[in-house]
Amino acid sequence: MRVRISSILLGVSMLMAGSSCIKRDNIPGPNASLQGSLFLDGTGSKSTVQTCTGNFNIRLEQLSWSATPAPQDIPVKYDGTYENSQLFSGHYRASIKGGAFWPVAPQEIDIAKGTKLDFQLTPYLMISNFTAELVDTVNLEIHFDMVAPIDGGIPTVVEMQPFVNTTSIVGPGASIFDYSDAFKKPINKEWADMTPAEKSPTVLVKNLLRGRTFFVRMGVRFNNDDKSYNLSEVIKIQVPK
Repeated sequence: MRVRISSILLGVSMLMAGSSCIKRDNIPGPNASLQGSLFLDGTGSKSTVQTCTGNFNIRLEQLSWSATPAPQDIPVKYDGTYENSQLFSGHYRASIKGGAFWPVAPQEIDIAKGTKLDFQLTPYLMISNFTAELVDTVNLEIHFDMVAPIDGGIPTVVEMQPFVNTTSIVGPGASIFDYSDAFKKPINKEWADMTPAEKSPTVLVKNLLRGRTFFVRMGVRFNNDDKSYNLSEVIKIQVPK
């Protein structure tokens, strides 16, 4: 019995000694936030960029923490906005990571609670005059124009593809294969070598299910670093029964 009591007392003493050696973390938790919008540059309007999940990010590097900080990325949302409310206060470098846009110079900014930072972006190609209309009840005719805000130096245009889904979350990685990938069209040309017809194409998506609601948009893909897309707006289509 004495041996058992001695063992228990020894264990309690070790636990107390160990707890007295634990240091408290005096570093404050995340107390800052950053949010903003990505606007189309040169359009003369406050239109945000058309994007999708995972298309590109805002990259932050906390320069007040390290001269070579590990980057942290904030995904850009479908509506062309971004937000992170769990940041540490400090001096950061903010840049665009990925996407089919002309390069934008990084910006340095002091981030505290409620900080806002917008970007002006120029896509390689604008998808304009985008229409999607039913023909023969179940076939969807898509037409659009590709317009280059900057005419030279665009990466090779790899392909164009419709994206069709049953929800408004539609785009690369969020589409129905039989109505999207099945109607992908290869291009593999330089912008200067494309004909007027190739720059204003018509795509036919066939045999949509009757009585269903679909959401459609168009994407043009490039041979840039991350093989990104420029995307159109989203159009809702109701197929009659």
